[in-house]
Order: sequence, then C-alpha cells, then structure tokens
Amino acid sequence: MNIRKSLAVAGAALAVATSALSFAAPASAAARDGVCDSGEFCLYYNSDNEGSISDFTGSIDDYGAEQPSCYDFKGAGSGKGLCVKNEAASVWNRSDETVRVYFNSNFAGSYQDFAAGAKGNLNSTLKNNNASHQFSPSSRTNLSYALYQTSGGSVTCGFDGYTTTPGRHEGIDIARSVGSDVHALVAGTVTYVAQGSTGSGGLSTIAVYNSSLNKTVIYLHTAPRSGVSVGDSISRGQIIADESWHGVSSSSAAHTHVEVRNGRQTHASLSVNDPTLDNPDPTSFWNSQGYNEK
Repeated sequence: MNIRKSLAVAGAALAVATSALSFAAPASAAARDGVCDSGEFCLYYNSDNEGSISDFTGSIDDYGAEQPSCYDFKGAGSGKGLCVKNEAASVWNRSDETVRVYFNSNFAGSYQDFAAGAKGNLNSTLKNNNASHQFSPSSRTNLSYALYQTSGGSVTCGFDGYTTTPGRHEGIDIARSVGSDVHALVAGTVTYVAQGSTGSGGLSTIAVYNSSLNKTVIYLHTAPRSGVSVGDSISRGQIIADESWHGVSSSSAAHTHVEVRNGRQTHASLSVNDPTLDNPDPTSFWNSQGYNEK
C-alpha cells in the first residue's frame, strides 16, 4: 500500500472514530433549536410532552405575542411556528434548577413550579395561559401583586423614575384598574388620612407608621375606605382603599403611589417640580419585607 493510500485509510478511520464519539456524547444545552437538551427548560404545545417544543436556557419575562419577535415553538409536530405565549400545555425541566411558569408577563400572577428534572402538564389555570417563566424563582412577591392581591397590576413609574415630568419621583406608582382593592403592604398604625377627591386638585393620603421598622409607608391617589382612621392598627394585607384618581387629572391615569419614608411621618415628600430626593432608594427595604419592585 502506498503512503498516500495509507494516509487516506487512516484519515477515514479517524473520521469514523470521531463520528462514533460524537454520536455517543449526550446532547447539552445549545441554541434554541426545538430539541429538549440537557440543561434546558422546554415547553410543549400538547399535553403529556407531545407536539412541538420550545426550549430555553434562562428566564423569559415576556414571550411576546406576535411573529416575528415572539418566542415560538421550533420543534417538529403540532404547534410548530406558533408563539408560545398562552399556547403551552406541558413542560420538561431538564435544567438543574426549579423553574416557575407564570400566568402573566413579568413573572406575575398565578404560577406553577417544576423541580429540576420534572416532566408534567400545566395545571388548569396555566394550560394555554402561560406568559413568562423564571429559573430559580425568588420567594419574594411582586409589589404589583401584593398591593392588589390579584394579577393585572404593574409598576408604571419606579422610584426616581420620572422621564418627562420635572422633579424627582419619591415613590413607586402601581396601577391596575379603578376600583381595585388596595391592600396594606406593611403593618402599622395610621398617622394620617385625607379622603381627597377625583381630579388633579383632590390628593388623598393614607400614612401607616411601623414603629419596629421606624418607617412610614404612604399611599396616595386612592379612595380610602371609610373605616380607616388615624390611630387604627393596620395589618399587612388588610384592605385600606380602592384604586382611584384622587389628585390625578383623569381616570385613565389612575394609580396608587406607594412611598417609604424614614421615621414617623404623615405626608408624602414633594415629587413634582422638586429637584431633590428626600427619601432613600426603597429597594432594600422592600426586599427585606419580601417584595420585588415589580
């Protein structure tokens, strides 16, 4: 056998060996390709892990609802090419972390957890009603959920989050819909209540002071419940008001302004047209109380 032929035979043998090794190696998480590889979390279009697959290696806070920008089912089978939002029926969690599937975008609303390695169907609430998922979900509750004790709320302006309004925003604005129950986020004693009225000139206020934390949480723009009075002891989660537009120009801009102040206070700090922040960033406080600023 000549040298050229010997090299060709050796090369072919090496290629076969390499191919065999490649074939034997287990699949691992890679680009989203519609195959549920090790390390991935996968949504299935049908129940019992049937139909097209959409595979992920991390958290997604909003799947999107329209092509071409949405996350879609990529694998072969029923559902291929459809956006996964509100279309998934089962999952396989091949990652080494717990993954939580949520009813709403931004990791909010009802949810179902899947431990590492778990396969299963989405429950009746989440089947075809999935909007986001989160790897290693936090045990904290989103402020927008806790304030209204139901899904559908969202943060509309964060702390110091003004973009077109002059001044520095001293709290967090959260909105859901006019008439939604507003719940106390922290227990304490009511130090001030102003009923206010709808429209830009009728600002309402509820101030609740927690002596052990030495913090006052202030709620603006709501319609305070008639039974809430100065001196009342308020428990965490207690209904104290309804969402409204007291001190806001129109009902379409209704929201609840939630503000954290140091010490015992009765009124909110000035935000609009005030260039100086009086309150500290509340993120660490809310986190310590079991909340995410979402």
